[in-house]
Amino acid sequence: MAYAVALIHEEENRSYGVSFPDFPGCVSAASNLNDAIARAAVALAAHVKKLGDNSQALPVLRTLDDIRRTQELHEAIIAAVPVDMPGKAVPVQITLNEHLLAALDRSARESGVTRSDKIAEAIRASLRA
Repeated sequence: MAYAVALIHEEENRSYGVSFPDFPGCVSAASNLNDAIARAAVALAAHVKKLGDNSQALPVLRTLDDIRRTQELHEAIIAAVPVDMPGKAVPVQITLNEHLLAALDRSARESGVTRSDKIAEAIRASLRA
């Protein structure tokens, strides 16, 4: 799981606007800070999906330090918003216990996905934990 830097600005009317320096045009807003972050995550996921659907290049995510070097942050609240960055599949070779592999294959068949999909799903879940 990758994280994108979000800049949250409190507006005069006690609302919050969110922007992403690495994703120009991706913005969100809400009336409280918790909702602002939650809506920002939804907006970012939709933005990344749209870029992928349109075969547009995804940006390289910068660190907060990199962003600070190139942009004034003023009084922004900084948040790290999780984002699934799609990428091309890369072959890997792993070794598993034969019984674990059989269970993995059964589970993948029952779910209607590939072995690789099932492994990726497990890795994503462990990274969120």
